[in-house]
Amino acid sequence: MEKSRQKKIAAINDLTGFGRCALAVSLPVISHLKIQCCPVPTSILSNHVGYPEYFFDDYTEKLPAYFSMWKKLNLKFDGIMSGFLGSEEQILLVETFVKQFSEEDTIVVIDPVMGDHGRIAETYTEEMCHRMRRLVSLADIITPNLTEACKLTDTSYREKGWKKAELFAMAQKLHAMGPKKIVITGIPQGKFIANYMYQEKEEPELFRTYKEGDERCGTGDLFAAIIAADAVNGVDFVKSVKKASAFVRKCMMKSIEMGIEQKNGVCFEEILHLLKG
Repeated sequence: MEKSRQKKIAAINDLTGFGRCALAVSLPVISHLKIQCCPVPTSILSNHVGYPEYFFDDYTEKLPAYFSMWKKLNLKFDGIMSGFLGSEEQILLVETFVKQFSEEDTIVVIDPVMGDHGRIAETYTEEMCHRMRRLVSLADIITPNLTEACKLTDTSYREKGWKKAELFAMAQKLHAMGPKKIVITGIPQGKFIANYMYQEKEEPELFRTYKEGDERCGTGDLFAAIIAADAVNGVDFVKSVKKASAFVRKCMMKSIEMGIEQKNGVCFEEILHLLKG
């Protein structure tokens, strides 16, 4: 790839107008970290599905033509990242995209958004979970939460009491699927939330931050966007995970301070200037 051009990340996710999640989070964060964010909208929503009502337009049928035009233009990407995928067909399309656009130096980051708190999303079928394992095998970095890591590795889920040896065994199984770097996020530890970092030829590490208030939508998207941008910028993986974790916590604190409605995610815009490359 040319060294003189600005780096680019293709970000595959839904575009939600209100609620601060998915591409509405990834685009400004990746741009702030001095990388051109090239969105691939899998669907269009007026607001996220945590609200009682929402407008929804599925973009699945349009994606092949979208990809085809990018291929015709011979576009190159330093990074590819994906978030929530709403159907088996979308997972297959992202798999095709990764195979078509990945080059030797392209970094692929997959956030296998499947569920949380031990529950897989109602829209996720067993076949979709199987397809997600295939997609994960194409990634360089994955950012599953505890529920998703358990599902991907057929490990029994529990909320508390995870030992480092158990997390290590699960990370090894994920690594055997293909990814070189893994961070298992959202591990409850009393007053803390922990992230378990695993990478080839390095000692694994457990990093904890204080929990701040109730959970908010979009924090996983925020975390994954920082990880993807940092990876493309050559930032050390452990440093990146710690930075992303600390920034998400600061965003949570700021949102509580400003009285932001929980459904409206985190007001990262207020402190984005604190996020350094």
